Amino acid sequence: MISEYLGFDSDYIILGLAGVVIILLILIIVNMVQVGKLKKRYKVFMSGKTAKSLEDTILKRLDQVDDLIASNSANEKNIEELFTNMKGTFQKIGLVKYDAFHEMGGKLSFSLAMLNGQDDGFVLNAVHSREGCYTYIKEIVGGNSIIVLADEEQEALNMAKEANKPAEK
Repeated sequence: MISEYLGFDSDYIILGLAGVVIILLILIIVNMVQVGKLKKRYKVFMSGKTAKSLEDTILKRLDQVDDLIASNSANEKNIEELFTNMKGTFQKIGLVKYDAFHEMGGKLSFSLAMLNGQDDGFVLNAVHSREGCYTYIKEIVGGNSIIVLADEEQEALNMAKEANKPAEK
């Protein structure tokens, strides 16, 4: 009777429904296995721990996170202070050794330039002779000297100005 309305045999419908039932049974079995594994993992997670001790552990970790945030803030402040202080320190150095008097030998004389991040500092010139050693210092402001520099002093200054740039933030 149904086959007269549908135009085909009802056996196909029964076989199709049986196939769907078998697929659903397989899915139910797979789902039950997964739920069983999840229950085992949950029991392992909760074994030996009460809800109170688990809450205490979470609160302890949150307190540690708060401490880390405070420490990080203090570190950032300290780093900022270090960068500020570094701007005034001598960070660039140039050194040229030379013979002030050709008969002396050994390159005992030298010019030393020391500059901070703004190219302010000094050039120290030590001239070694038979009579003694004489030192002269010339102030450097903005990478330049008001007093005329000797060739060796200018070379030391140029070395210092080309040295590693100061740390920038």
